[in-house]
Amino acid sequence: MVETMKKDVDVSEFIDSRKFSAYQWWILVICTLIVAVDGLDLVIISFIIPGIAHDWGVPKAAFGPVIGAGLFGVAIGALFVGPISDRKGRKPVIFASMVLCAVGTFGALFSSSITTMVVWRFIAGIGMGAAIPNAGTMMAEYSPKRSRARIMAAMYVGFSLGAASAGFAATRLLPLYGWKGMLVMGGVLPAICAALVLVGLPESVRFMIVQSASSERIGRVLSRLGNSSCGQDTTFTVPEMQGTRHAPISGLFKNGMALGSVLLWIAYFMSLLVYYMLTSWLPSLLVQSGHPVTQAAVVSSVLMVGGATGSLLIGYFMDKIRPSYVIATAFVLATALFVYIGRGLDSLAAFEVCAFIAGVLISGPITSMNTLAAEFYPTQSRASGVSWMLGIGRFGGILGGMMGGQLLAAGWGIGEIFRVLAIPALVSGLALIYKGWHYGDAHAVRKADVSSV
Repeated sequence: MVETMKKDVDVSEFIDSRKFSAYQWWILVICTLIVAVDGLDLVIISFIIPGIAHDWGVPKAAFGPVIGAGLFGVAIGALFVGPISDRKGRKPVIFASMVLCAVGTFGALFSSSITTMVVWRFIAGIGMGAAIPNAGTMMAEYSPKRSRARIMAAMYVGFSLGAASAGFAATRLLPLYGWKGMLVMGGVLPAICAALVLVGLPESVRFMIVQSASSERIGRVLSRLGNSSCGQDTTFTVPEMQGTRHAPISGLFKNGMALGSVLLWIAYFMSLLVYYMLTSWLPSLLVQSGHPVTQAAVVSSVLMVGGATGSLLIGYFMDKIRPSYVIATAFVLATALFVYIGRGLDSLAAFEVCAFIAGVLISGPITSMNTLAAEFYPTQSRASGVSWMLGIGRFGGILGGMMGGQLLAAGWGIGEIFRVLAIPALVSGLALIYKGWHYGDAHAVRKADVSSV
């Protein structure tokens, strides 16, 4: 029997009160693929640096600007392209992001110098930086609140698995096709994702309400989420809206959100400094220590697999315990692990085990911070809030990527670098502990803020 919608429909309650539908699973699959491709393309450069350096006759440390350019592009994409979705929509920004990622990666394929590769990696980075926060925002707005953290964690597992697949693919493609084969793969995959977004991804229902879309259009999407129908006189509402279509960036500092925004930025900045120093330079550090590049790729992939495991574990506990404290605990444990690794490991097998645990305690919480930010900000500024956290954090990634190159050139060993990484990991944990203490579970939603169409 088909349910007839009431005249006034609270979309949040509609999504929260129903089972996760087949259509929502489809949205999750597309968003997960987008995040996975971003993860692969973001770390692919670390696996091809040794091969390019050999072919071009330049030292590996000279590729610091290439890594930095990609991360700088990610920051620009998150800061300036990502928030466009709060005005133009989630879907068109995600589509354009995948196109930019494909164009930039294919362009890097035909580079013949570090300078040209810097340019193409910057372009690809812009696409990657805009895609991840908007895919996360889209999925958050289609997820029921009771299981949102777990659903988001499942989506962000795609990032770790995508990054891990780059390492496993490197063991197969590099011996056969060299570094160019890796870039071909990195360009084809986002092109496929762009096609999927164009034909298979809906616009966010919440965004359509903000933009005063027709009731028929909104109703068509909602009918695919549950066994429901609506008439032309149906009015859709979303609590927490203020009757404004878009909150400017200054909205991230109003209504008590300023401190929370800054704490999220600090935690994300410091954690990405750790993450990108590891993912960008760990293969080169291991090669410098005398291990074959294929073994180095496996260790890096184990790090990513640990990240996927951590995302699922932390997402589960975030639905049960205060989210800020869950993530903060992981960062504090990572601090202790880095100090332990810094004392020296006896074998490559021991390093693989520690790399897996490091992935759980660093990569897992980093991906879960997207969920933390999505819960903190209201709908009309959610994409901007998540994007700015990611954008500010990417500068930490840039710093980590550049520092790794400098420390490698200075002859630092793995142990020394891990001891240094314990400091920013601890800062991330302390920032989120304070956020959890100050705000409780999440920033309070203002019940009186309602917009309708």
